[in-house]
Amino acid sequence: MPRPEALPDQPGQPDQPASPFDPLAAHRLRTALGMGPEHVARDMRVSYGLPYVGPDLVLAWERGEALPAAAELTALAGALWCAPTDLVARPRTLLEHRVARGLPPEEVARATGVDPRSYLRMEERQAWRGTDRQSTALAGLLGLSLPDLVTVAGNEERLTELLRAAVTGRRPGGQTRAISKLVPLLDRGVLEDVLVELHAEYQARLATPLGRELRDRVLEYFWSAVEKETGEAP
Repeated sequence: MPRPEALPDQPGQPDQPASPFDPLAAHRLRTALGMGPEHVARDMRVSYGLPYVGPDLVLAWERGEALPAAAELTALAGALWCAPTDLVARPRTLLEHRVARGLPPEEVARATGVDPRSYLRMEERQAWRGTDRQSTALAGLLGLSLPDLVTVAGNEERLTELLRAAVTGRRPGGQTRAISKLVPLLDRGVLEDVLVELHAEYQARLATPLGRELRDRVLEYFWSAVEKETGEAP
């Protein structure tokens, strides 16, 4: 849910929420340190320059009633002596991955060779649009897997559609070119082998519940087949 605006020690929202925030992790880490919410709030005010943070806001984060913004998440992690990644669930968007690494947008833009304003627009639209070289740099900087890259580019739904068409079509490989554009960092030979394998598997299961399962969960089967083909997690 959105952050409540009525908290007396919260004058405004400094930047976008850093979801997916893990409220239980924040509470667990604070209590393990023997800190009260007032201690965390004071540290965030004094050490991280967030004068509006008070114990009510810290508790609101822990109860899931509010989401910390990016700068707040970084400060909260510092106050709790942990990494920002310890306070978030698995990131999905470009913003979430960046915040989980505790990086400012300017650093990501510089490392990937993207204009800072263009990079921020990508974050806002939740759609990474870098070149293959820039995507490789982004993956290295943020620790992104191939599935992560597809997700941050906003291409997960389209890839699922193309894979379903490739697997259930009359011949294997019919969607190879279109699919390769969505996973450009995947070796073309590996992609072709995986599509042939999934097509054959679907045809063998066509009239069974297992066939419907493969069709419905085709993206999951695809990444599993890529891992098997390459010998490493995609």
